[in-house]
Amino acid sequence: MTEVAMALLNNEQITEALKTLDGWKQNDREIVKEFELKDFVRSMGFVSSVALLAEKADHHPDIDIRWNKVTLVLSTHSEGGLTEKDFSLARQINAI
Repeated sequence: MTEVAMALLNNEQITEALKTLDGWKQNDREIVKEFELKDFVRSMGFVSSVALLAEKADHHPDIDIRWNKVTLVLSTHSEGGLTEKDFSLARQINAI
């Protein structure tokens, strides 16, 4: 599959997109959110759900699991920053 280049979002576009995403914060050229779940098993189930969405979108977050806390980091590495691809996946993740 050929990867289609995505346009980097400017600061104004990022600010507007973040207003639509509960809990996500910008950290330089990434967006980050920590999810707190009931326990480790639910954390792993959540990560599995995220993995299915990410695989379908062909866009994979960095994932840090700490017992009942899962931190997700999204960035379009091939473009060197944030694109609509990151915000689209973040919206899907928030819907889980």
